[in-house]
Amino acid sequence: MIKIITWIDKCVKKTLTGFCAGFLFLMVVFAVYNVVMRYVFENPPVWGDLLTVLSNIWLVFIALALTVRDKDHIALDMIYSFFPVKIAFAIQQFWTLVIFCLGIVMIIYGIEAVSSMGGKYWEMWYFAWKDGQLIFVPNYMPKKYAVSIVPISGVLVCIAAIASIIEDSIKLRSGTYTLSKDGDLHIDNQ
Repeated sequence: MIKIITWIDKCVKKTLTGFCAGFLFLMVVFAVYNVVMRYVFENPPVWGDLLTVLSNIWLVFIALALTVRDKDHIALDMIYSFFPVKIAFAIQQFWTLVIFCLGIVMIIYGIEAVSSMGGKYWEMWYFAWKDGQLIFVPNYMPKKYAVSIVPISGVLVCIAAIASIIEDSIKLRSGTYTLSKDGDLHIDNQ
């Protein structure tokens, strides 16, 4: 059972990393295209800057879940070196629970923002599912599409926090959870 959960965890991490890489690639492509069109052809697309910014926002929100899972988020790692392992573990778990609560807030208020978000991006047309097929709609992309990353990221952050707490708890019980010499918490792979 643990092997299956570990495999799923690795697949999710690889998938999220792939999405981050994709959004980074898109961000660079949109920026370069926009600069070339602006300075070489003197005809920049109206959607270029918006897609660059949206790619950046989605990249950051998806990367947030990865940092929570890998415990790379902002923490007071140096302070852990002054405490015994169990106290340092408890402090780290407390902060992971705080981050979990942040994920819950992102879900609740993100869903509220998406459901009440008005307006459309005037420079963006969009794809829609209509009559059983995907069609290109010559209208404007609703702003709620861009904001939908907030509750999605909230769910991912909550899952990452829970997975981190469970993994660390298992390691603590098995005796393989230790502090590294530089003060950063790490898990021995035994």
